Amino acid sequence: MTTQSSTRNQNQPRRGPMGHGGPMGGPMGMMGGEKARDFKGTLARLVQYLAPYRLPILVVMLFAAASTIFNIIGPKILGKATTRLFEGVMAQISGTGTGIDFPYIGNILITIGVLYLLSSLFTYIQGWVMSDVSAKMTYRFRKEIAAKINRMPLKYFDGTSHGEVLSRVTNDVDTVSQTLNQSLTQIITSTVTVVGVLIMMLSISWQMTLVSLVIIPLSAVVTGLVIKNSQKYFKQQQEFLGHVNGHVEEMYGGHVVMKAFNGERKSVEKFNGLNDTLYQSAWKSQFLSGLMMPIMGFIGNLGYVAVVMMGGVLAIRNLVTVGDIQAFIQYVRSFTQPIAQLANISNVLQQTAAAAERVFEFLNETEEVPETENAITPSRVRGEVEFRNVQFGYDPEKLVIKNFSARVKPGQKIAIVGPTGAGKTTVVKLLMRFYDVNSGAILVDGKNIQEYTRIGLRDLFGMVLQDTWLYNDTIMENIRYGRPDATDEEVMAAARAAHVDHFIHTLPDGYRMVLNEETTNISQGQKQLLTIARAVLSNPHMLILDEATSSVDTRTEILIQQAMDTLMQERTSFIIAHRLSTIRNADLILVMRDGDIVEQGNHEELLNKGGFYTELYNSQFEHVSTL
Repeated sequence: MTTQSSTRNQNQPRRGPMGHGGPMGGPMGMMGGEKARDFKGTLARLVQYLAPYRLPILVVMLFAAASTIFNIIGPKILGKATTRLFEGVMAQISGTGTGIDFPYIGNILITIGVLYLLSSLFTYIQGWVMSDVSAKMTYRFRKEIAAKINRMPLKYFDGTSHGEVLSRVTNDVDTVSQTLNQSLTQIITSTVTVVGVLIMMLSISWQMTLVSLVIIPLSAVVTGLVIKNSQKYFKQQQEFLGHVNGHVEEMYGGHVVMKAFNGERKSVEKFNGLNDTLYQSAWKSQFLSGLMMPIMGFIGNLGYVAVVMMGGVLAIRNLVTVGDIQAFIQYVRSFTQPIAQLANISNVLQQTAAAAERVFEFLNETEEVPETENAITPSRVRGEVEFRNVQFGYDPEKLVIKNFSARVKPGQKIAIVGPTGAGKTTVVKLLMRFYDVNSGAILVDGKNIQEYTRIGLRDLFGMVLQDTWLYNDTIMENIRYGRPDATDEEVMAAARAAHVDHFIHTLPDGYRMVLNEETTNISQGQKQLLTIARAVLSNPHMLILDEATSSVDTRTEILIQQAMDTLMQERTSFIIAHRLSTIRNADLILVMRDGDIVEQGNHEELLNKGGFYTELYNSQFEHVSTL
């Protein structure tokens, strides 16, 4: 079966910027974007998805904690070396000692080296394990989304842009993956660091710890103010980044049409408006978040001054050593940074929950009506088709097909005609079970099509639509899409039957020529010929042709009609046509109007009736005569 589809829509990015703070503990960055409607429920489901990876995650948690603990212990041990070095120097100056105890200092340095080496090793292992877990989760998400897409009804894609679906497969899944890979271990390390450093600080001096803790409320207030004011600008920045990207994609996608209608000025004006808004929100958000590092640095320096002054007083009183002061200053530097990181991670988790929620919403979307328990796969059919009192509406309250009934004999050529919006294409969609009827039934060889498997039913038809669909591959493979197991000789035979072989040989590389992603390196008419060749190759039991020759010239149309006449022999064929001159030899013409069949018969019979068909037929020739 050959099915044509089209279109690309804008893909709006949903990830906010993330930067890294400085040594004074500035936040990693503010992140904008939408929040999850059900934060707890989404996180709970995400945890369920992580259940198969409990053991690796436990290993990551243990290794991350161990790595952090080794780093925390280091400064205090190093402080002992500093104290022993200071005591040795002072003893030499006063002439009361034996000098510096280098063996003791050397042993401490070796111990520190081993601790830091183990910390690095544990960090590497937990990073490797977490990367593997996040990659497997990403793979699982995309696999489930891909499988879900194939189970979704066509109705969903009619109401949802392709860009929206792509955003869930790419941006949202990537956001979840990044959080698992980075933020999960960061939560562990930051929490352990805060608790561990606080314990080590208290073990050195509760007075110095109290002084250093004074800066935390001040930092929290400043961080809260910056986040509150920058969040709205980050959100606006992401929104208008999507608008700008969408506008650029639309203008490039329809560049020829835009220039043909002199739309350059209007396009530039719209772009400038969107870009100005993006600029205003971007610089405000970046400026406000950029204030964080210098402000936090200033507050941190005030804390250092206070700690050093208090340490000096305590050292004079012999309550702390010089090494303790040196170690404490290192702990202060290590204390503020993870606090800021934890504050930022709350924003990251909000965005992650929003992304995961969008993925779960898609996975929870209503799927196609399940096939019957004993659905059959037809191997061969005669091609008898009956529409029995069919009613259908995309909106159940607004029927498009009101009461459609018709009987088609095997091998007949059926033309469906009528004005735009009469329901012609809808009839074909119902026949292929892209949609299910609201009431009534469609029968093939006396069996309701709902008794067939969807795959089996659609294999019965070769379908050529007005909107061509080709993909980025060779011409040979694009034709072979109609029957993947076809040989090269069969592909070429189908091309000759569709009168496209000569054109292919005029192209560089012939059948091996690769079509670009937009398939702009061949004409629209040539695309149509290739899709017709694809239908010929599929060798279907029945045919559906929706204005299959609308994009070819008159001479080529005659050739295609001849090829189609040969192909349609002994095959039930449905032809949707606007040019009534192309369906004169149809066995049965169904004339549709407002969702109903108002007339039926062959060409001559309908003209003799002098009804709606005659009106449509004559109007086309009247239009031609006025040109």
